[in-house]
Amino acid sequence: MTEQLIIAAKKLRIALAQLNPKVGALEQNLAKAILAVDEAVQAKADIILFGELFLTGYFPDDLLFKPQFVHDALQTLHDFAEQTANKPISILMPTLWHDGTDLFNAVVLIENGSIEEIRYKHKLPNDDVFYEKRYFVAGPKPLPITIKGVSIGVPICEDVWASDACKSLAEAGAELFLCPNGSPYWRDKQGVRFKEVRARINETGLPMLYLNQVGGQDELVFDGASFGMDTDGKLVFEGKSFECELVISDWEKIDDIWVCAKGTNTQLVSQDEAPWRACVLGLRDYIHKNGFKSVVLGLSGGIDSAIVAAMAADALGPENVHCIMLPYTYTSEESLTDAKECATRLGVRYDIVPIGDPVEAVNADLSEIFTGLEPDVAEENIQSRMRGVILMAVSNKLGSMLLTTGNKSEMAVGYATIYGDMNGGFNPIKDLLKMQCYHLADWRNAHMPGDCLGNSGMVIPQSIIDKAPSAELRPDQTDQDSLPPYPVLDAIIKGLVEDELSVAQIEAKGYERDLIKRIEWLLYTAEYKRKQAAPGVKLTKKAFGIGRKYPITNGYRDKTTDKTSLEN
Repeated sequence: MTEQLIIAAKKLRIALAQLNPKVGALEQNLAKAILAVDEAVQAKADIILFGELFLTGYFPDDLLFKPQFVHDALQTLHDFAEQTANKPISILMPTLWHDGTDLFNAVVLIENGSIEEIRYKHKLPNDDVFYEKRYFVAGPKPLPITIKGVSIGVPICEDVWASDACKSLAEAGAELFLCPNGSPYWRDKQGVRFKEVRARINETGLPMLYLNQVGGQDELVFDGASFGMDTDGKLVFEGKSFECELVISDWEKIDDIWVCAKGTNTQLVSQDEAPWRACVLGLRDYIHKNGFKSVVLGLSGGIDSAIVAAMAADALGPENVHCIMLPYTYTSEESLTDAKECATRLGVRYDIVPIGDPVEAVNADLSEIFTGLEPDVAEENIQSRMRGVILMAVSNKLGSMLLTTGNKSEMAVGYATIYGDMNGGFNPIKDLLKMQCYHLADWRNAHMPGDCLGNSGMVIPQSIIDKAPSAELRPDQTDQDSLPPYPVLDAIIKGLVEDELSVAQIEAKGYERDLIKRIEWLLYTAEYKRKQAAPGVKLTKKAFGIGRKYPITNGYRDKTTDKTSLEN
């Protein structure tokens, strides 16, 4: 071992590449990786770590069943190694790896243009939104990797959510941990990460640097917020939330323990700002990564479309948001006024397209078939479906993606019209309950979120926030004509969906059993609608879509009467 290597082994500058890859975009991700390596070299970093499966993007899903994709991904890895041959830095690049028989989720050490070491992910997640056992073979308990004379453990994501991989690495001589992750956001997720990392530190006595990626991938949003903790579980640095950056920290070996000599702590966004930023980032990346530049949506004068319009302006800039009011006989003057004012405050394009003539034409054409039948929800839904047709036409003609605006409360009980207001390519508030929409509207009016492109100030008129919500499909209609008050509805939905409580357990919280059973019935019978709904940002562990997989044909109904029945 040379004198230079001995000195290097006492100090390390480590760069965490907190970046935003795109699934399947091998060449784009390669270019991002090269730029990050160059930036790390300029910063005189000794090691750079990338996020989980960076070159393929996380998570590739059934692309992994495509042999050509696996071949191309591995070729991209080798291209990356060749293009970094003259870079004086050690590179830890997480990647898929095929050993000739099996496919692994892995990490490789690249030095001087050569792949020097390969380690496999030991613990494969198979819950929530992760189904890695469908694609990968679990590796053995990992061994450390020696980099610049330092024995480094590289547990991959899920490997730090259980004790065996980290304990094995420590027993094999690891001195510190570098952990690459693809950890999606949900409320309070950072606190859960802190808890798990501290548990591994307590078990092993080793510090950990935790890297998380950034960006939206379909319904998932990755929030970054990479961090490091010392051997006492103290936070020694933290990266930005929802933004890309190269997070650099300096480490020194003192009395055989690696300590952080220098790191930057960036304050996490607040619990109010985080869901707004997640929705904005998820929307922005879904639009841009799918080749769109602009969006169109129906602006009704209600809270849901107003908050989606505000998120769209923050995500894409007001000049790329087109709002259309589509009034009918039952549209109030108040709604017309509120929609126009909201569009003005947001600075977005605003048009009015009355739907009276086409709706009446459809009613006339159906009159013979409907003879002798009283008008009901079928006629009401023609209004919603006509709006959907017109908005889709504008989307097709102008090349803007149509956004849909139904909140989680409405989606839970089917209070949305399939092929009508459910039309659209993406829904940023799909995982927000109604009262959460009101709360975020108040918050956004009082704050200008970071990394957002919209106007500051009160962008959502107070009159929209204050008035009773209504679909305005018949005279004097309000949502509470057929639904309980939203605070009650939201609490029951949270119990049934997010907490998976029994009817009896929710009843024990003070809610009427008959009402809970009615909401349960609406929840299950609306599953077919949700299966056809646009994707949207996942904010909770139980988001409709990727986070909650229930059958459409479902004969189960909860019959529990004793709140303790699940404990017996």
